Amino acid sequence: MNQFAVNTGFYLLIPYLAAHLGGLGMSAAVIGVVLGVRTLSQQGLFLVGGTVSDRLGPRTAILAGCALRAVGFGLFAIGESFAVVLAASVLSGLAGALFNPAVRAYIALEAGEARAEAFARFNVYAQAGALCGPVLGSVLLLWDFRVSAVVAAGIFAVLTVAQAVVLPKRPAARRGGTILGDWRECLANRRFVAFTCVLSGIFVLQNQLYLLLPIQAQEATGNASVVAALFIVSTVATLLFQVRITRLLKNRERGPVIAAGLAVMGAGFVAPALWSGLVPVLVATLALAAGVMIAHPLVYDLIPSFGPDSLAGTHFGVFYLGSGLAAALGNAAIGWVIGFGDRFASLLCVVVGLACAAGVFWLHRRGALTPPQPEVVR
Repeated sequence: MNQFAVNTGFYLLIPYLAAHLGGLGMSAAVIGVVLGVRTLSQQGLFLVGGTVSDRLGPRTAILAGCALRAVGFGLFAIGESFAVVLAASVLSGLAGALFNPAVRAYIALEAGEARAEAFARFNVYAQAGALCGPVLGSVLLLWDFRVSAVVAAGIFAVLTVAQAVVLPKRPAARRGGTILGDWRECLANRRFVAFTCVLSGIFVLQNQLYLLLPIQAQEATGNASVVAALFIVSTVATLLFQVRITRLLKNRERGPVIAAGLAVMGAGFVAPALWSGLVPVLVATLALAAGVMIAHPLVYDLIPSFGPDSLAGTHFGVFYLGSGLAAALGNAAIGWVIGFGDRFASLLCVVVGLACAAGVFWLHRRGALTPPQPEVVR
């Protein structure tokens, strides 16, 4: 429910923010700065958010993040100057950096052996929120953007209070040592760093739902509104099949299943690389959704196993920081290749998916995805 509310509140506001800022008379360059600062303050501070989760407890980080986003979105409702809008952008980004690793660490620590299925349900509710948010936002825009911002801020304020009441208090898992020591412990774990690098392919390919596939869909039909169909197809598939797929695969070895998910994601781009039209784009969209459903819950299940429970938040923070950087670089590379033709960009996506799948399978064969067994003292 946390993630459903978070995504509903986020997506009823953020997709319409650029148009609102343009209506305030801001130039495209200034709008780019505002949106970029929000992304940077979130992606760049994931590691800090993960550390806060470990040192103060996931519950504290979740509450702080939701409260900060309520304030940030509230500022969007009242601010018209660049300074206020920029402050709102920074606060909303910092909020995401706090609660995103913390929520995943909380689930990982609380779900126990049911972790994979818990993350599958998490993905379902996230997709449902991502579907409801833009629809609700489009209705609220019939009144005014500020109404959308107030409602979004209200959702996060209510969520903060509800979680303060409902989430049980737990003592912080990490005590002693230093924060830099925690970071060094994660970054010195070559198994985890390699895992983060090869799994970044998921995020590179997933981001093509916002970059390459909309371009191809619009070129195939000449209609910009068809882009909404891509998100509907992806969301409906997730709602229908995510939990079933995870239940089917949760007892299998993680490495081959995750590799298969990446291979499916990459192979889906063969269709728009070879054929024109909307159908190949929809095939790639479904393949992306299927690959994410196969791999994502099991990836989340594996991340905490690379270190002690007391560093679960930091591991999620490092993973999301690395994946965010990879997604940004991947989007830049694919965007550049689109200039030579979107079919070449599709082929590049095929290569990324298959190469990352091979990397995961190689790590599996080397035993790098199996948690080390503790030594038995006799």
